[in-house]
Amino acid sequence: MPETVQQLVRALADSDTVGLAFEDSRWSWAETVGDAAARARVLREWADPDRPLHVGVLMENTPEMVRALLAGAVGAHVTAGINTTRRGAALAADVRRADCQVVLTDAEHLPLLDGLDLGGARVVDTDGEEWAALTAAAPRTTVGFDEVGAMDTFMLIFTSGTSGDPKAVQVSNFMVVMAGSVLADKYALTPDDVCYCAMPLFHSNAIMSSLAPALCGGATIALARKFSATRFLPDVRRFGATYMNYVGKPLAYVLATPEQPDDADNPLRVAFGNEASDRDIAEFGRRFGCTVWDGFGSTETAVIITRTDDTPLGSIGQPFDGVAVYDRATRTECPRAVFDDTGAVTNLDECVGELVNTTGAGFFAGYYNDEAATAARLDGGMYWSGDLAYRDDAGFVYLAGRTDDWLRVDGENLAAAPVEALLLRHPAISQACVYAVPDPLVGDQLMATLVLRDGADLDPQGFEAFLAEQPDLSPKAWPRYVRLAESVPTTATNKVLKRQLRAEGTATTDPLWEREERGHAYAAAG
Repeated sequence: MPETVQQLVRALADSDTVGLAFEDSRWSWAETVGDAAARARVLREWADPDRPLHVGVLMENTPEMVRALLAGAVGAHVTAGINTTRRGAALAADVRRADCQVVLTDAEHLPLLDGLDLGGARVVDTDGEEWAALTAAAPRTTVGFDEVGAMDTFMLIFTSGTSGDPKAVQVSNFMVVMAGSVLADKYALTPDDVCYCAMPLFHSNAIMSSLAPALCGGATIALARKFSATRFLPDVRRFGATYMNYVGKPLAYVLATPEQPDDADNPLRVAFGNEASDRDIAEFGRRFGCTVWDGFGSTETAVIITRTDDTPLGSIGQPFDGVAVYDRATRTECPRAVFDDTGAVTNLDECVGELVNTTGAGFFAGYYNDEAATAARLDGGMYWSGDLAYRDDAGFVYLAGRTDDWLRVDGENLAAAPVEALLLRHPAISQACVYAVPDPLVGDQLMATLVLRDGADLDPQGFEAFLAEQPDLSPKAWPRYVRLAESVPTTATNKVLKRQLRAEGTATTDPLWEREERGHAYAAAG
């Protein structure tokens, strides 16, 4: 069995099956691997032999992006995924932190690098004539490159940055191969399958959950330049996609579009990803006639939790050995959650803690060029994820949000994730984001930003009535402020930027409701 991405790519070097699809063009795996090898040779010629060859890629999901990723595998150099939504000094800092000798970009993104201090990195326009000529003339064989080991770094992938500055995770060949082989086996991916990838390839979800299983199964990887809810189904039909990956809120975005009677008339078998709600998982599977499997994982891959057939609603599954929920202050494991007859947790103060790997780093190899951040993650010999959670008596894990999603309202601790899940029971609500805004006296007030489904309506009286019908809603968890937004700020991987919502608070031009201080009635704020 292959142990490195290099070996996976080499195994496809003579395959005439379709390996890459983009818009109306198709390339065999043999063509795709040959293109990658040619690029690896050009990059090797440019390398400073006294420094590790790190190549930044600043592109959306295009064929050139895939060729650049596979060039790193073939040529035994490290690829650094550069987030296309970063700008100015922040973008330059990412390139420097990743120690890029070269940055591959295209005509669309080239202007973003103008005038930036990139630490001497060579900038290459992959749409330019020089790159086309050099890669066309270079040998296309995969032989003659250094061999890589299973634990050697395949890629530097920056974290999403939802809770601070992005950090460059060192992702090993082993992790990519393991993720790809597990998914390819689980979903029986073969050269007859097509993996639809609309999530950005500079992020771990697309690498681990799309590119890797396609390589392991010899399947086609079909690219969307970027995710679009309205283009999703036409793309699936055009490419003949049988498998797709997602991260964040794409399922909610698709489900917010008007349902059509023939939505299930498509080839999709499986949607695999993470962070979808229980409602969206069930509804997406019903509407599009496929299986949706939602897992849990981060770029660091130190905490792994997987769903089992008996996973209860609201839970993300059972953790791997060594994964637990700990109180960071006491460094002890939290007690299990106690549920009342309505399903509400009665001991949140005690049972909610941080997801940790008690055995150490797990598969986490550290953040590149950031010893302080790595040390903070591995505080006291354990990996601290930054994710809040609790467990039931059977050991199933329930997410409660990030560590900054912990609210204290009128002396009572509340977690954001359970309140968000409750709000999503309303059929008009597509997305719900719960977070704290300062109370003028002490502690927090709970604020919720809601995005409605296309064509849906919601008024203050109806919202109040809905909340009153929820038997498991804590009296303290009634939102004090409700903002109705057309959309919410997100990262490039569709994760909500709550820190931006917190900073905006009630200073918004969106419709805003306020609940009366000692009652349940809502009215327009101001």
